[in-house]
This record gives sequence, C-alpha cells and structure tokens, in this order.
Amino acid sequence: MQVSFIIPHKGRFEMLIQTLESISLQTCNQNDIEVIVVSQTPEIQQQVLSTNTTLSLSVHIRPTSDTISALRNYGVTEASGEYLAFLDADVYLSHNWVEQMLTALDHDSNRIICSAMQICEESAPPLEKIRTALSNAELDTDVAFLPGRNLCLKKTSFENIGGFPEHLITCEDYYFTDQAAKLGTLFYTSNSNYIHLGEDKEYKAMFDKEIWRGQSNLQSISGRRIPIREWPSFAVPPAIVLMLITSIILILCRQPLIAISVFIFAVIPIFIYSIRLYSLANKKIHLWYIVLFYVFYFPARAIGTLLGLFKSIGVKTL
Repeated sequence: MQVSFIIPHKGRFEMLIQTLESISLQTCNQNDIEVIVVSQTPEIQQQVLSTNTTLSLSVHIRPTSDTISALRNYGVTEASGEYLAFLDADVYLSHNWVEQMLTALDHDSNRIICSAMQICEESAPPLEKIRTALSNAELDTDVAFLPGRNLCLKKTSFENIGGFPEHLITCEDYYFTDQAAKLGTLFYTSNSNYIHLGEDKEYKAMFDKEIWRGQSNLQSISGRRIPIREWPSFAVPPAIVLMLITSIILILCRQPLIAISVFIFAVIPIFIYSIRLYSLANKKIHLWYIVLFYVFYFPARAIGTLLGLFKSIGVKTL
C-alpha cells in the first residue's frame, strides 16, 4: 500500500460521501490507496459510503470523547501506507491530488509535509471567497503553517513529529505543522487543489465557529516558543474588543473625545487587515464584505480565547 487516507468524521454523511468520491476518482492506481474513516457516529455503519468497489475502505468507531487529534492518531495505527494523507471529512480533491502530493514530496528531500491549494466556485458567496483567499495567501512556496484539511507526508515523518496533540480540541493542525517545521519544510502547491465543501458561507455561522476555534488558542502555545509572526493573531482580537468596550465606557462617562480616539485605534487594525486581504484577493472581493468579515472574526476570536480560560469544549462536528 502506498497512500493511506485518514479521515476523522462526526455527524455529516453527505460531505463525507463526496470526499470519498473524490478519492475514488484519483488518477493514480486505486490499488495503491486505502481509506480509513475514524468516526464518532455509529450510524455510519448503516450508510453506503462508496459505490466504487475498487476502493479499499475501512470504518472504525471511536468514543465521542476523543479529540480530532486522537481520531487521526488512531487512524495511523490502522494504516499500512508508506504515505499518510490526512483529510477532513468535507473536502473534494482534484483528480491529480495523490500524484501531485507525492511528486512535491519527492522533489525535495527536506520537504516534510505538502498541501494543495483551496479553490471555490465563481458563484460562491463572498465569505467563502474570503476564506479561500486567506488560505491561498502564499502559493508554490514553503510556508510556516498548513491547515489540516489536506496534508500529505511520509509515515516515518509522522512518527518523527510525534503525532497530533491529543490535548487540543482545536488548533491541532497548527501545533502539528509547527512541530513538523522543526524537522523540514512545509510546501503549499497550486498544482493540485480541493474544494472545502463545509466552508463558512454565512457570517453568523462563521462567528459561532470562530468562538469554538479560538478556545484552544492559549493551550496551543503552551510548551513551545512563539515566533513573532504569531503574536498578532493572539493579541489583536482581544485588544480590539478591549478598546471597543473602553470606548463605550468612556461615552457613558461623558468623555466623547477620548472615546472617539480609542474607537479609532480599535478600528485601525480592522482596516489594515482588510486592505491586505483585498490585495491578496486581487481586488475581486468587495472591500465591504472583507471589512464585515473582520468585524465578525476579531470579536469571535477574542470571546473564544476568553472562554478557553474557563471551560473545556466539546468536539465539533467534523
């Protein structure tokens, strides 16, 4: 076996079925592929997951208390492939994904993980286009971080990294690829791609998800050195919210001039980030939608970080 796909799953079947379909359509030899679905939904056993009889597919049920990292790590114990392909259960791969991932890995002996670029339909809503543009900020180059939606690496590399961090509910992909970057380079390629079927499409849903995602922020930095490039992502959201709250308090205290000054300082980062993303998206997304994105994103991250201090969080539907 050459490539073992490992897919953690909970709840949604329609997207998982599409993910498996994209694997079954890979242009490589199907005999070189196995798929391991690690699910927290027992009803999966009554589902017809694939009509492709050549696809080597196995399903394993795990406790709902397991984190996403634990599901992935368990999948590795069942894998026989030389290469591991970690997918979320809501991605649709381009037909050449396996071929391009292996080519990219073999091109550079120092390359430890590869990932394909995200794409979306031209008719996709603005929020999905924003997410796609953010994901593709750096292409065909080594990067500092790779999202866990699609990762390909050698099994020996996985063992050297030490697996995914099972103590984290979210941010586990950041932690994992950060550890991997100490052993080799992370490469993000445009030679293959994927569609994130479960991508955020509405701002309210995104707001709720970002609160959930933010709750492991502080845990993810525990026990490792934090590079300067990461500090804005931790400091900016709570700083903005704090200044906005302060400006409201100053208004109530009849200090309008100071309140306006504080408010201006609060919104400056929003516009800086918005202009940067507007440029990354080649000005194809209306600036208003980008500003609206950050108006929702920063408070949600700040709330999530705060909640992470006081409570443990449950496993999100995968």
